[in-house]
Amino acid sequence: MFNLQKYCFFFAAPGAAILVSGCVLLDPELYSDSRRMAVGVGTPVPAAAETVAVGTTRADAADDPEIWVDPSDPSRVVILGTDKQAGLYSYALDGAVLGFIPDGQLNNVDLRGAFPTPQGERVLVAASDRGRMGAALYLMHPSTFEIAAWGLVPLDLPEPYGLCVGRRGEDFLVFINSTDGQVRQLRVAAGPDGSVQAVEERRFAVPSQPEGCVVDDLRGRLYLGEEAAGVWLFDTAARGTAQGRIVAAAPSEMLQPDVEGLTLLHEPGGPSWLIASSQGDSAFAVFRADGPELEYRGRFSVVAANGVDAVTGADGVAALGGAVGAFAQGLVVMQDDADTQGEAPDTRREQQNFKLVDWAEVRRALGL
Repeated sequence: MFNLQKYCFFFAAPGAAILVSGCVLLDPELYSDSRRMAVGVGTPVPAAAETVAVGTTRADAADDPEIWVDPSDPSRVVILGTDKQAGLYSYALDGAVLGFIPDGQLNNVDLRGAFPTPQGERVLVAASDRGRMGAALYLMHPSTFEIAAWGLVPLDLPEPYGLCVGRRGEDFLVFINSTDGQVRQLRVAAGPDGSVQAVEERRFAVPSQPEGCVVDDLRGRLYLGEEAAGVWLFDTAARGTAQGRIVAAAPSEMLQPDVEGLTLLHEPGGPSWLIASSQGDSAFAVFRADGPELEYRGRFSVVAANGVDAVTGADGVAALGGAVGAFAQGLVVMQDDADTQGEAPDTRREQQNFKLVDWAEVRRALGL
């Protein structure tokens, strides 16, 4: 069940001396909870490009992106993005729509390549499904970019919300969290007949609503965003108690609630960076993440450039280091709450999409 809210209205009927009232139940996810701002407060970084807007209009729809690049050919790139009222998009690097799966209320999406199946290696794609109450799994063919529904893992969560995928050695992991703070850790594999095999390894929780999460495969770390409190760190062990701690608090100079998307960017042969959406002030916090502790290195906001409008009220964010098409050092993709040129705090949110940012511009702006 969704957490429906009651909205009531009162008005005087024309020509009548009576007061008419009524109440309707509306899903709060139809309405963006971001603070409306004309521009973010972080160090300005120019937008490089944008995707076509998602199909749902006049609602909070676009939510979370992810990026895949062919390890043997960095010119072959796919960007995935959820319309949480309708399904899953795939985009080319120029923002054009490659495909769309009308698969319901998919909130967060993540992926890992080189997933073994009886038919050969595929890209494992997973999304939190708020309609069917579970984790929706897909397989993408790395040669054709064709994405096919693979299965659904039902979950005993009040509302599957945030999701991320990771690896622990040869194991593929899916983490799903719920609006009440619960987290499920699953190990996913393809059976001999190609069917979904999912085993729950652990369950744990944070005190209030989480969403964004990301797995550092190299270091066995799970970063999880508790929207009103900050970024948690857990390990990705197969068993035992998940002992977590907050490693970047909110509200703070780094993050203003809601803490939304989280992503990791690994520079080939170089450092790793954690990027977190600071939705409350339309900025993105950047932390060096390859040491024993996070090292805060600054904040950036995406401003209008190259015919693309600014990013405000950002939700999900994804990043990939190294060559990604024409982005020689890496690419960052984030949701934009209002795909509107010249937007202002009172701009009506007609449509939403995803913006592309050159990682080299972020490095330059923050002196990384």
